[in-house]
Amino acid sequence: MQIDVFTLVPHAYAWMTEQRPLAAVLGDGLELRLFNYRDTSPLSARQVDDEPYGGGAGMVLRVDVVAAALDAVYDGAPEHRVVAMTPGGRQLTQEVVEELAGEDRLTILSARFEGFDERIVANLASDAISIGPYVLSNGDLPAMVLVDAVVRLLPGALGSVESNVHESFSAELERGVEYPHYTRPAEYRGWTVPDVLLSGDHRRIEEWRLEQSRLRSVRG
Repeated sequence: MQIDVFTLVPHAYAWMTEQRPLAAVLGDGLELRLFNYRDTSPLSARQVDDEPYGGGAGMVLRVDVVAAALDAVYDGAPEHRVVAMTPGGRQLTQEVVEELAGEDRLTILSARFEGFDERIVANLASDAISIGPYVLSNGDLPAMVLVDAVVRLLPGALGSVESNVHESFSAELERGVEYPHYTRPAEYRGWTVPDVLLSGDHRRIEEWRLEQSRLRSVRG
C-alpha cells in the first residue's frame, strides 16, 4: 500500500516511522511519502494560506497551493482516493478504516488553523473525513490518526494476526467496545480477576467476553 500525506510539517510524522504498527511494515507492504505544500507553492516566499473572503479570524489553505502540490506529484488529478481531513467530513469509524485499508493507494490532505478553501474539498479531494466533533489547531493529528488506524490493518503490522480480530469495533465484537483484560497477579489488594478467566474453559471465556463487550457498548 502507498500512502501519501500532504502537510506543512512533514517532520512531525517522523516518530511514526520508528514504532509499530508503521515501522513493522514500512518498506515491506507500505510506502509512506510525505510532501510539503511549501515546496511546490506557486506563490512568492512559499506562501500557502491567505485571509478568508468575507472576513474573520485565521488563515485558510489556498486552493491553488494544494492543486500545485498534487500536480507536481501526480502530473494531474490522481485517480486514487484523496482524503481531506476536515471537521465537515464523514465520521471516522472502524468500518471506514477497513474500507480505506482496502485501497492500494491513498492520499491524505491536511490543513492548519481555519482549514481548507472549500474548493479543495469539493474539487481536489474525493473523500472528506473527520475524527470527531471537536476542534484542533491543525489537520496533521487527524491525518496521523487515520494513517495509524489504516496501517495497523496491513499484514504484519501487529505482532499477532489475532490482534485485529477481537478488538474494539471489530465485526467479531459486533462493532462494540472490547471486553476488559486482566493479567497477573490474580489477586492484588483484594482486587481479583473474574473466576471465568481462570477456569480454562475457552467456550465460557468467549461467551463472557462477548457479553462484557455488549454491556460496555450499551453503557457507552
